[in-house]
Amino acid sequence: MTVDSDTGDSRRRALLIAAGLGVLGLIVWALHHSRQGAAAPPGASRPAGAHGGFAGGGPVPVRVVAARTGTVDVTVDALGTVTALNTATIHSRVDGPLLQVPFREGQVIPKGGLLAQIDPSTFRAARDQAAGQLARDQSQLAGARVDLNRYTGLLAKDAIASQTVDQQKFLVKQLEGAVRADEAAVENARLQLAFTRVTAPFTGRAGLRQVDPGNMIHAGDASGLVVLTQTRPIYVLFAVPSQHLSAIYPQWSHGQALPVQALDRDGKVIASGHLAAVDNQIDTTTGTIRLKAQFANEDDALFPSQFVTARLRIGTVTDATLVPSVAIQRGAPGTYLYVVNADNSVSLRISKPGPSNTAGDLTSIEDGVKPGERVVIDGLDKLRDGTTVSVIDDSKADVAPAQGGTAAYRHGGRHGGVPAAAPAGAAPTHTAS
Repeated sequence: MTVDSDTGDSRRRALLIAAGLGVLGLIVWALHHSRQGAAAPPGASRPAGAHGGFAGGGPVPVRVVAARTGTVDVTVDALGTVTALNTATIHSRVDGPLLQVPFREGQVIPKGGLLAQIDPSTFRAARDQAAGQLARDQSQLAGARVDLNRYTGLLAKDAIASQTVDQQKFLVKQLEGAVRADEAAVENARLQLAFTRVTAPFTGRAGLRQVDPGNMIHAGDASGLVVLTQTRPIYVLFAVPSQHLSAIYPQWSHGQALPVQALDRDGKVIASGHLAAVDNQIDTTTGTIRLKAQFANEDDALFPSQFVTARLRIGTVTDATLVPSVAIQRGAPGTYLYVVNADNSVSLRISKPGPSNTAGDLTSIEDGVKPGERVVIDGLDKLRDGTTVSVIDDSKADVAPAQGGTAAYRHGGRHGGVPAAAPAGAAPTHTAS
């Protein structure tokens, strides 16, 4: 028993000694690395993005573009719906069997062109019957007038009673009324006969026909014969925020033409027109004002009920300072960008963006940057105010300068696109359309 107790005590002492040595080793390792970090030289490498340069102490490589002066258009974009100038569901005005539908579906029908022909036989017979009744009553009226003249002469010789003359006068008036009724009946019969030819009330495009020849059609048919739409010219209805009304209405009310473009879902301009009408009240539920633009649509690029983006130009900004939209950053300081100084350090500039071009790759700056100053467009994530940079030379690269068009306010949107770098002092390519 004594031997076993001594063996257990030895094992416990060995375990305690091993644990103590392990703790001592950890303490020595920690002290060693602490002294090594404290003794590091001032020029040792620092993490990337530290003030003064890139990882390893070098400057941050960036691409820059010089701010330049140009002209941009101030536009407002809104979702619009294409609406035909005139739309009519063509109905028959008389009942009868349909003989022919001579138009082709989708065909442009001129005003007065034949759309359908109803069997005219019944209406022609009614017209002839009314004409015969008119001829009979006209003949009776002529005879009554002759008798009245004869009776009037006899009354002057006191050879007939005046009562007979009065009765004849009343008969003449009665027959005159009958003749007028017959004339109206003949005109109505002719009108009903004309209604058997269904014609286009205006020049427009025919839709799908709703009835085939041989069917009995009625004036009360709900679907009608065909829907006719006038698409040349054509309208686009859209709504813009009411805060733009102060810029739109004075120009439109004084007869100034406000250009409007219709864009497809890819942003391609498919038609150009002008503002035709402004609604007389603001929609209180949405805070918008409804507008109507008119397009010639000679190439039929717009179809009724088509959805497009309507781009209304409400002004032009001249001598604007333009920078690539990708240079503009948004964060805690607000809207800002980085400008490269003469000593290759960057300065963080708080900026006030204005209109951007239609492609969204160039934005005008109202405050914060002057023309000619270089702004950073690539390498922004590694920059801080005062960081030293190395400007990448793109002058030998086969890259065309960023192209743009007219400008548009991006209400609540984001600027897209990364323009190619352009040499400092490059001439602006953005002019008013």
